[in-house]
Amino acid sequence: MANVLLTGGNGLIGKHLYEKLQEKGYNVAILSRNKSVTSKTQVFTWDLENRTIETEAIEFADYIVHLAGENIGEKRWTTDRKQQIIDSRIKTTDLIFRQVKDQNKNLKAFISASAVGYYGAITSDKLYSETDPSSNDFLGETCNKWEQSVNRFQELGIRTVNIRTAVVLTKQGGALAKLTTLARTGLSSALGNGKQYMPWIHIDDLCNIYIKALEDSKMEGPYNAVAPEHQTNKNLSKTIAQVLKKPFWFPNIPAFVLQVMLGEMSGMLLKGSRVSSEKIQKAGYEFLFPNLKGALLNLIGKN
Repeated sequence: MANVLLTGGNGLIGKHLYEKLQEKGYNVAILSRNKSVTSKTQVFTWDLENRTIETEAIEFADYIVHLAGENIGEKRWTTDRKQQIIDSRIKTTDLIFRQVKDQNKNLKAFISASAVGYYGAITSDKLYSETDPSSNDFLGETCNKWEQSVNRFQELGIRTVNIRTAVVLTKQGGALAKLTTLARTGLSSALGNGKQYMPWIHIDDLCNIYIKALEDSKMEGPYNAVAPEHQTNKNLSKTIAQVLKKPFWFPNIPAFVLQVMLGEMSGMLLKGSRVSSEKIQKAGYEFLFPNLKGALLNLIGKN
């Protein structure tokens, strides 16, 4: 079976994808700053400050799946934090590109994470698709630069795919864990006016889309990894409460409260538009969890 080099393999998505790839029979190695990060698999190291990667890492890879990047919602967006977010995506991609080019490595594909933030923190009636331009806000510009750095692999004749990811629903951490904690206390509520859309995807569907991108040589360019059912913030919180059999009566959290707490980052929560899944479905992908209630029943319905 083919060899997959995985960056960000110890993150929320990376851990799940690692297991899925192994189940499929792939030989998976993780590219990490820490050689002893795991005993489960082969680990190669990279040093971003000194711009080095173990030569054997690139030699090993038939495919590279690039998930590395600072968590965009972990800290308040100061000027320094914004630069860290951008650098963690652009500089890591550039480092891999240089090493692949220097070693004249003929990868079968380079598959990279991106985000539906490409379209910006915008609330509108528009249904965004992969043909739409990036927004000029921080999220849009970050994703645009990110994808541009990835697309340089095309210069080497390597098939490239950008997976524009929505909010990932998973049992382990992430947005769902925070929302579930509130719901269990009976404090579920909408954010702002609650009318903003929240594109979402079940972790299993996301990982399967990555695997399809590895295996389907026709896939190239950007694909929205988002469930076909569109849900507002209010409906998301209400459905979580319903699945947990908890009340949903708490007043909306006013926008200004989140703006004071989170600053510019609050836009990720207070704004949002619909994002189309049509392209990935036309490529032949069938969602395991196309609707929100089914996804939530799978993830938290028995907890």
